[in-house]
Amino acid sequence: MCTVTIVPNGETDFVLTSNRDEAPNRACIAPDFYTVGNTKVLFPKDQLSDGTWIGVSEKQRVICVLNGGFKIHERKSSYRLSRGIITKHLMVAPTIVAAITTYSFDDIEPFTMVIADWNNGLKFFELVWDGNQKHLTELPLEPKIWSSSTLYNPSMRTERANWFEDFKSDNKLDASALLNFHKTAGKGNLDYGVIMNRYLVRTTSITQIEKKGNCANMHYENLLKGQQVSKTLKFPVTVNG
Repeated sequence: MCTVTIVPNGETDFVLTSNRDEAPNRACIAPDFYTVGNTKVLFPKDQLSDGTWIGVSEKQRVICVLNGGFKIHERKSSYRLSRGIITKHLMVAPTIVAAITTYSFDDIEPFTMVIADWNNGLKFFELVWDGNQKHLTELPLEPKIWSSSTLYNPSMRTERANWFEDFKSDNKLDASALLNFHKTAGKGNLDYGVIMNRYLVRTTSITQIEKKGNCANMHYENLLKGQQVSKTLKFPVTVNG
């Protein structure tokens, strides 16, 4: 939920990896298949919100959300809707850009959303809701890292981006290597290493989605329980890419 990387593999495939930084007592359920709006989806579930921070759907789309927009914000006591529910809504929307354009984010806590959509060729998007405005950007198909603005100040985010740049120059960017980055970058730095531990908030899980041909492979590791789960969502062979 709070550290995300995305790396393309050619013009059709990619790997997205997410470290979730959360209160360790916030319960979640390992990834499973669900039906949302008559659409098959695969995601780990946050029990409190009944939503998710990352998932893949039959709509040929991956969505991952991070807390916070461009900068840290002052939280209200309550909001109209959980960001995890919005993730589910947008996963199953017929067309992602149209859905974002018409969706009302009023009274939703600020967030950053990373989107990969391959309905008409592979595209990466970044959506930032700053609490007042939507900022939707189509990104180049290039490796990129995000760190949540609610946990990491600008200098921390810059240093983490530098770790990723160093990693990119020294490693083949396949799923295994990227998972290793999400486990070891900044190792020993409990405050803002990619696996962090501030006790009240810590890295509780890692979820990786590798889109490869007509399959999306999800690998999930619960770092608190030592639990690992891998599942695959298959698409029709006619899917673009």
